[in-house]
Amino acid sequence: MGLAKYLMSQRRSAYQKNLQNILKLALRNKKAKILDLGCDNGVWTMRVAKKIGTLDVFGVDLAAKRVLLAKNNGVKVLCRDIGKKLPYENNVFDVIHANQVIEHIANSDLFISEIYRLLKKGGYAIISTENLSSWHNIFALVLGYMPFSLTNTSCKTGALGNPLDAHSNEEFCWLSDAWQHQRVFTTIGWKHLFELYEFTVEKMLASGYYPFGNLFSGIDPYHSAFITFRIRK
Repeated sequence: MGLAKYLMSQRRSAYQKNLQNILKLALRNKKAKILDLGCDNGVWTMRVAKKIGTLDVFGVDLAAKRVLLAKNNGVKVLCRDIGKKLPYENNVFDVIHANQVIEHIANSDLFISEIYRLLKKGGYAIISTENLSSWHNIFALVLGYMPFSLTNTSCKTGALGNPLDAHSNEEFCWLSDAWQHQRVFTTIGWKHLFELYEFTVEKMLASGYYPFGNLFSGIDPYHSAFITFRIRK
């Protein structure tokens, strides 16, 4: 197995652990009204809703075909750009979920402020994203390559400036800006941003500790691949 393929297998394992972490942070509340930002086809949205125990499920996604699928899967969904102000009233949701979307948003301040506006007092958000200070990103930088978390920033290639990326030998590109990473922060950077918007960082879980699978991610979240926060208003 080549290095690129090995890293991709590590990523898949880390991502599955990341999904488990999201469910761990989802608290049981049958009366909760939840919003999934970047809900895609709604399958994972409804899995999170099932863990919480609610059927009052809303979602937003930009891809019209995925929005239709989400609607068919039971999500009250809007086709909107989640990087802009959303057409909901203030203080209406108990839970907001955003998995692997915040790194695609150009205006992080607007995104976080919208989450704060939409949450009820005492409500919480579960936000999961990639970690710029993960060891595999640091290793790439030491070699002079682009960090893995920022190789999908061009419409011409999915492996910009990094020959170790799994997409480097494929005819692959991110055709839409919406699929490209705009900003990737370190764990400390995200925590600081949440606190600037008056959120309390209640809990943080990590996954992926390349090249050791998920073995050390519970000990050292600051160098893990994926980081998931529960932040409370």
